[in-house]
Amino acid sequence: MTDYKSVFASKTVWAGIVVVLATIAQFFGYEISAADQASIVVILTQAVTLIGGIVAIYGRITATRKID
Repeated sequence: MTDYKSVFASKTVWAGIVVVLATIAQFFGYEISAADQASIVVILTQAVTLIGGIVAIYGRITATRKID
C-alpha cells in the first residue's frame, strides 16, 4: 500500500469509533442497531468531508500569499 490518506478520511476508523460509542450507549441502556450504526458512519464521513472543504476554502480566502 503506497497511497496515504488522513485518518479522518478512513471509514474504518469512523466505524470503529461508532462501534465503541454504541457499546458505551448499550451499557447505559440505549440500543443502537447495526443499520443505525452504518448510517452514523456515513453521516460522520460526509460531515468530515464537508468540514475539510470549508477549511480548504477558508484557508485559500484568508491566505496572504499568491498561488504560483
